Amino acid sequence: MRVYISGPITGDKDHYNKFLNAESKLIEEGHEVINPAKIGRILPKSFEHKDYMDIDFALMQKCEAIYLLRGWRASMGALAEVSFAKQREMKILYE
Repeated sequence: MRVYISGPITGDKDHYNKFLNAESKLIEEGHEVINPAKIGRILPKSFEHKDYMDIDFALMQKCEAIYLLRGWRASMGALAEVSFAKQREMKILYE
């Protein structure tokens, strides 16, 4: 299954490691993984939050499931991604 990782990024200095750990776990379980924390590192620094979300939603359209990291409810981006996932009837997995 192709899985998109979602969770708090803004304001979490350790978010990159949390996303990498989740990616490793999901790969070990046999999934293909979309890790937006990794992708964000190669995008232009001038991008705004909306630009990142546009890309995230496009990537999510290619996934069957979303994997929610702890603290996702405190993230406006993750909340939007969960809403998008529900609209698309994606499977929702929790850390």
